[in-house]
Amino acid sequence: MNKVSIFDIDGTIFRSSLLIEVTEALIVEGIFPENTRDIYIDAYTNWAHRKDSYEKYIMGVVKAFELHIKGVSHADFVKIVKKVVMLQEKRVYRYTRDLIKDLKKKKYYILAISHSPRELVYQFSKKWGFNKVYGRVYEIDKDEKFTGNTLYLDEINDKAKILKRAVEKEKLTLKDSVGVGDTDSDISFLKWVENPICFNPNKKLYDHAKSAKWQIVVEHKDVIYFL
Repeated sequence: MNKVSIFDIDGTIFRSSLLIEVTEALIVEGIFPENTRDIYIDAYTNWAHRKDSYEKYIMGVVKAFELHIKGVSHADFVKIVKKVVMLQEKRVYRYTRDLIKDLKKKKYYILAISHSPRELVYQFSKKWGFNKVYGRVYEIDKDEKFTGNTLYLDEINDKAKILKRAVEKEKLTLKDSVGVGDTDSDISFLKWVENPICFNPNKKLYDHAKSAKWQIVVEHKDVIYFL
């Protein structure tokens, strides 16, 4: 039975958010209207000025994306996704990049779970050789256009459920398992692995990690700190 490792992507491997990058690209390409940014610009400014949380900013981007994706051709979206990934695929953290390489050498089964759109997660993860990826699924109609509906929300919102399903389906073992996350939303799956790693954690995850005695790793500029 192969050992399993599970990674969040945005802020854990990728040094930004795939959803933010693709939303901005959709605006630049004229697929989303210019005023799309109005939905999240205040939240971005408040986060950039450290007056409010990153979570509010990213939720604003999610709202903008889901509002304007309705009616967009899936083929056009995939073209933008490929452009974004081609430009951004090397924008990763050194620590998690090297950890993935090490785990692959040790024959770990590597999962990626993200709240970014599935198409983005798939294209980005191909570069890194993940065995399986899970992302947010947006419904497509018979004309191959997005309906604006999100499918399987209960599943993608519970990363622990996805991990357990993958372990059972792929006949994996949680012995010596590794998990890497950066926010409190990752606590659910980090509880299930033997080696949870909290990488550049937000405050809620940091507090939980300290209490649970989980490993905390911070990468800043060209220095990696183990706390």
